[in-house]
Amino acid sequence: MKKIIKTPNAPAPIGPYNQAVLIKDTLYISGQIPIDPSTGSLVEGDIKKETKQSMENLKAILSEADMTFENVIKTSIFIKDMHQFSEINEVYGSYFDAETAPARETVEVANLPAFVNVEISMIAIK
Repeated sequence: MKKIIKTPNAPAPIGPYNQAVLIKDTLYISGQIPIDPSTGSLVEGDIKKETKQSMENLKAILSEADMTFENVIKTSIFIKDMHQFSEINEVYGSYFDAETAPARETVEVANLPAFVNVEISMIAIK
């Protein structure tokens, strides 16, 4: 019933969780931070690059579950500085068709894992 989704094309979990869990037709993707899975290093210094890496990690997990961003119905974006919202939103928006984009919330937080500037999680349905 519960299928664990994992791919080497996204960062390995840094705690007791999985990249994603598929239950029936619903995929729950854990928050992705800007870690380059090929090097294991954080992408730092530019919020657009950091957001792009987080989105690419999500894309890899969606692909492993035979889904795309069109299957995404809900996202949560956690950011360290709301002043970077427009830059994050620009990159995030490039992955979706505005007409079919998912529901979303964006929340400013005090800190994130590895003290990154952005973390994004998703729910998708086949």
